[in-house]
Amino acid sequence: MTLLVPVRTASGIALTAMACLAPLSARADDASPWIKDTYSSVRLIAGSRSGNVLLGGISFQLQPGWKTYWRTPGDSGVPPRIDFSKSDNIDSVKILWPVPMKFPDGAGGISFGYNNQVLLPLRIIAKSPDKPVTLRATISYAVCEKLCIPVEANAELGFVSVASTEDSAIAAALETVPKPAKVGDTTPVSIREIRRDGKLVLVDVALDDKSATHKDREVQLFAEGPTPDWALPVPKLIRREADGLLRFAFELDGLPPGATPEGAILKLTVAGPSGAYEVNAPLPPKAD
Repeated sequence: MTLLVPVRTASGIALTAMACLAPLSARADDASPWIKDTYSSVRLIAGSRSGNVLLGGISFQLQPGWKTYWRTPGDSGVPPRIDFSKSDNIDSVKILWPVPMKFPDGAGGISFGYNNQVLLPLRIIAKSPDKPVTLRATISYAVCEKLCIPVEANAELGFVSVASTEDSAIAAALETVPKPAKVGDTTPVSIREIRRDGKLVLVDVALDDKSATHKDREVQLFAEGPTPDWALPVPKLIRREADGLLRFAFELDGLPPGATPEGAILKLTVAGPSGAYEVNAPLPPKAD
């Protein structure tokens, strides 16, 4: 069983190079100081500034054996909560989530998250492109091994560089973020069809010839509801057709009180050896 212990507030101490954490060098104005807790560290990074659309990131480093969670944690866990409301000259911030890994949650279920290190890219819209931009983030997250420890950190960073030393790191992280797609698209791995069979939701995933040569375990499907309080079960692979079509299924369960599935927009993320794609699609009606 996952155990939560009292919150540790991360101290504002910049990390120097440590043997247990891969050092990342950057000019002082391109990254905030590392904020270090016992099992993890976090900081903000800034991309090059041009106009009112900016790219940045939240970088996490984790001690060996420790993990943190995706935006939807799976059967158990605590998703990160990040508040940018105290920022200056910022209209909006969108967090872009790399494809997570699956790992046992210690209670017989599956959770989604990251180990070692992960960079969450940020797409930031400034209110006024000709004025200074300062990003302030209150970052609440959990790190887990056999138990989970909540962490809270407060980070601040100004966006001042015309050419940031962190541009390549942000670009690499963006490559791990699922691309938007639609049902039926001819992408290397795609969602072919969604339908309902009683309480089951069935999702057919199609692979191109290159992807079809890989093992089933390299294809993952994640299902999310229209709001974070939906807790849909982890989709399971139930069949592989002769043409390489993969059929996943999950029960329509975990809806918040008062919610109805009819017309709900599901977010389905499919990831395979040739890429990852995110589909927003209405839940079909029950089959007659």
